[in-house]
Amino acid sequence: MLVMGKTGYYLLKATTWIIHLFPLRVSYLVSDLFYIFVYYIFRYRRVVVAENLANSFPEKTQNERARIEKKYYKNICDIFVETLYLDRMTLSEGKTCAKYVNPELLNQYLDQGRQVVTYVGHCNNWEWYCNLPLFTHEKCYGVYKILTNKAFERFFLNLRSRFGLILVERAAIFRQLVSDHQKGIPSFSSFIFDQTPRATELHHWVRFLNQDTPVVLGAEKIAQKLDTVVLFLHSRKVKRGSYEVKFILVTEHAGACPKFEVTDKCMMLLEQQIRAQPEYWLWSHRRWKHKRAIEGENNTSVHSLE
Repeated sequence: MLVMGKTGYYLLKATTWIIHLFPLRVSYLVSDLFYIFVYYIFRYRRVVVAENLANSFPEKTQNERARIEKKYYKNICDIFVETLYLDRMTLSEGKTCAKYVNPELLNQYLDQGRQVVTYVGHCNNWEWYCNLPLFTHEKCYGVYKILTNKAFERFFLNLRSRFGLILVERAAIFRQLVSDHQKGIPSFSSFIFDQTPRATELHHWVRFLNQDTPVVLGAEKIAQKLDTVVLFLHSRKVKRGSYEVKFILVTEHAGACPKFEVTDKCMMLLEQQIRAQPEYWLWSHRRWKHKRAIEGENNTSVHSLE
């Protein structure tokens, strides 16, 4: 298994080396080819995507949802080649791949010595947001989940940290932030929050994209215990290879917010973002595999923001 792991890692590195022999625009020709195989031949999770779109957008016609589906698969293939390209991306390319329109909002809180927690969804190419350390002078943490495939984990850790992002496993991030807090060290932490909780962690549900949806609460718990600033990262795909990123203030003091309020606001902002450009969210994820059996006391609605 160790040999296979090393082989897999070096195969990935070799692939990124080949891709970077050519301009990124040439890689998009590879993406177009991948799209044909993924969508038409392998039909990767087509049933899951179609079901998610139908449940999320019942007001749209079947043809409208089919167009979103095809655009989604084209985008996910773009993300694949862009992510591999990231491994050898130059510093100048790193500064322009995802453009932050208001980094001063983040930096003003860091300059005050505050800790900032940012909610990030699986929209556009979330891997390219690892360039954020190029726009701030303080510590930037990326929270990740340990992968079972160690070759892939090693590859992605190297990939995501190439511009200075510090990767911290999710079980260790609270200890790290407590330590920074005690030392008076300001920091930025990004949490991917639109994931599916474990079956044992279904403690809060929201109405999201027309469906009862369980939410992950780890980021909120940390933010409230440390009374951090909370930002939402809103992104928009301008064109292939170009993303616009904006920080939206959710609260300056998470510790003063009622329970679930921070997460509810971020889920509402995420729904707004998805409805604006639905083809750029991760529809192949089995986001609604857990179904709500009975009405509970924490039934918070996320209103439609069309």
